[in-house]
Amino acid sequence: MARDIQERIKRLIIDGRLASGAPLPTEPELMELLGVSRNSVREALKALQAMGIVEIRHGFGTYVGPMSVAPMIEGLTFRTVAGHYRGEDSLLQLLELREAVETGLIARLVGRVPDTDLAELDALVQKMEREAAAGAVAADTDRTFHATLYRGLRNPLLGEVLEAFWDAFHRVRTGLVDVPPDPRVTLRQHREILDAVRSGDAIGAERAVREHFGNIRARLGSTVAVSEVEHGGQ
Repeated sequence: MARDIQERIKRLIIDGRLASGAPLPTEPELMELLGVSRNSVREALKALQAMGIVEIRHGFGTYVGPMSVAPMIEGLTFRTVAGHYRGEDSLLQLLELREAVETGLIARLVGRVPDTDLAELDALVQKMEREAAAGAVAADTDRTFHATLYRGLRNPLLGEVLEAFWDAFHRVRTGLVDVPPDPRVTLRQHREILDAVRSGDAIGAERAVREHFGNIRARLGSTVAVSEVEHGGQ
């Protein structure tokens, strides 16, 4: 019953072509429209709010929510943390999922990245070079490089999903004993990705991305092993 009410409210949003921030019918209106009790409407709205589909503004009403992937980030993070503490390779699984997305998309970018984005990517690689010389490439620089690279696909949903993977992965990894990356390797791999994309080398671009993720996977394996030793194998 509760799920049915949620689906009917979602259908109201879809059929009404309502954008984020648009007002929804009031609780009494929804009760009459759906033929259900006030408690049933409230329970359905609370569940939809948790998904980001609606936003309840107390004292003002109910509106179409941001419909972001924030709940996905929380779900990915919790699942990965819980799996890790059950002894599963959940962090590696999350990394492989992100790798599959990026390697599957890189060929579409080859030779098609706008000059403005290429200039920004060049600046990010130069920033990595300075950071590497100082001892460590900042995680935010790495993150911005990947976001800028795939921005050329003009797919906002893709950008949100990649951000969700990144957030979940790094929020989970902070709870482990980290094995720092070699900044020179990080710099070289990102430079190779950019060079291949710029030159139109699809095979080289995919190979460079796979090598980059292979390096992360190897470090992550060492991270998990060190963490298990530190915590007595628990």
